[in-house]
Amino acid sequence: MHSQDCNSVKQPVSKDIFTDKIKSVSDRSEPLSELSRVLRSHKPNADEDNPIDFSKRSWKEECAVFGIWDDPEASHMTYLGLFAQQHRGQEAAGIVTLTEEGLHLRQKGPGLVGEVFSEQDLKNLKGRCAVGHVRYSTTGNNDTHNIQPLTASLLNGPLAVAHNGNIVNEISIRNQLKQEGSIFQGTSDTEVLLHLLSKDPRNDLFECMKSSLQKLDGAFSFVVLSKDSMVIARDPRGFRPLVLGRRPHEQGQSWVVASETCAFDLIGAEFVREVEPGEIINISKDGFVSEFFSENKKYAQCIFEHVYFARPDSNVFGLSVYKSRKEFGRALAKENPVQADLVIPVPDSGIAAALGYSEESGIPFDLGIIRNHYIGRTFIQPTQSIRSFGVKIKLNPQSDVLKGKRVIVIDDSLVRGTTSKKIIRLVRQAGAKEVHFRVACPPTISPCYYGVDTPEKDQLIASKHTVAQIQEYIEADTLGYLSHEGMMKAVDSAPRGGFCSACFTADYPAGLPES
Repeated sequence: MHSQDCNSVKQPVSKDIFTDKIKSVSDRSEPLSELSRVLRSHKPNADEDNPIDFSKRSWKEECAVFGIWDDPEASHMTYLGLFAQQHRGQEAAGIVTLTEEGLHLRQKGPGLVGEVFSEQDLKNLKGRCAVGHVRYSTTGNNDTHNIQPLTASLLNGPLAVAHNGNIVNEISIRNQLKQEGSIFQGTSDTEVLLHLLSKDPRNDLFECMKSSLQKLDGAFSFVVLSKDSMVIARDPRGFRPLVLGRRPHEQGQSWVVASETCAFDLIGAEFVREVEPGEIINISKDGFVSEFFSENKKYAQCIFEHVYFARPDSNVFGLSVYKSRKEFGRALAKENPVQADLVIPVPDSGIAAALGYSEESGIPFDLGIIRNHYIGRTFIQPTQSIRSFGVKIKLNPQSDVLKGKRVIVIDDSLVRGTTSKKIIRLVRQAGAKEVHFRVACPPTISPCYYGVDTPEKDQLIASKHTVAQIQEYIEADTLGYLSHEGMMKAVDSAPRGGFCSACFTADYPAGLPES
């Protein structure tokens, strides 16, 4: 255990009430004539006449958490922290604040951060402590009861919980709690933690949390706000990132916690360190206390954070995401060389890897496809004739760059193949002589069960088809993936090592979800 000074809340909190402010295909390889049918049956908007919908990519975003303790602008800082992490969840957002009187105020709803909160909302969310969340549902549906932070009024006062991850033994815990009389409001796995805490008679959230966390298996990064403390915890394998920082202000400094360091950059906070796997931290007016609630298990940090999920300007698991992706591209060029005139990225996810590929191969880099960033989720396609323009509404190839060229297209991943096929057709229509597709990760063969909403196995094109078959389906002249060995070597400088790559290997380091 260790402790250090922390700025305290100016007055003791006392009240403990809330104020609401507001499938299947066979296991044999399918012939190519059947492959398109299978994929489209699982993704209705995958028809060539429909647009590429980047808000519904095959790999869905996860979630992000944010917490701040003793800050005069707690609600505004939380808003900005969530805004910086919007890429991790675009389904819903929420903020809960703690006033000096112990009163929780909350605002949450479906939509993007900028849609859920107004300036007046943030002014109404008074208090010097706050916890926030952006969500893409991985366990539980998108029912409004599942929008986080989840709140409850327990015997010892109000509580708000934000969670990133997936508790794989949630069903058995939930059933046991129901047998004991618990009444659940939603279907999110996060809710089981609230019920576990409510069953513990001790008047000490820190101790109750340590006991409750030991019952959970899977991936979890928690931020819990009570009437007199903020408790932070990360699962013993460290699946999901969680970082700790300090934000200076005129009255001192505040503690800040987030899923990614890019949130600190926006609010002017200093990165202090990662929350360690298996660590639990208690921040209160009495200071900062850290312990380990579980013995260290073999680390299993999600490699897909570096492949796709995290923002490139974040530092995740002790490594620059941008540098990792460039290294993926360099390794890809070594493993899959091809004679070509130009390297272009799929915007925006393939940019860093394409730069690495270009630098390693010596083939010039250029932006052969321009993405329109201003197409919202509510874009209307009223008629079939307009829908036929869907691809170019999102992505526009530059024929002046591509015409007559042998082009290498770099993307971060290839999951179903439908989007890759459309992009290759765009590049050919712009006049490219050859199109060689390169993927900056290994073939994706298995779903993730640790906090990422991924397609089922039978929807993953590489789980049932060879590279040659996929190449034919996406209509590329050649297709090459980064090897698993090349990918892992690119991140071997991570301070603690130990990555989960189950989506590429089907080797799951923790339990699988209960059915």
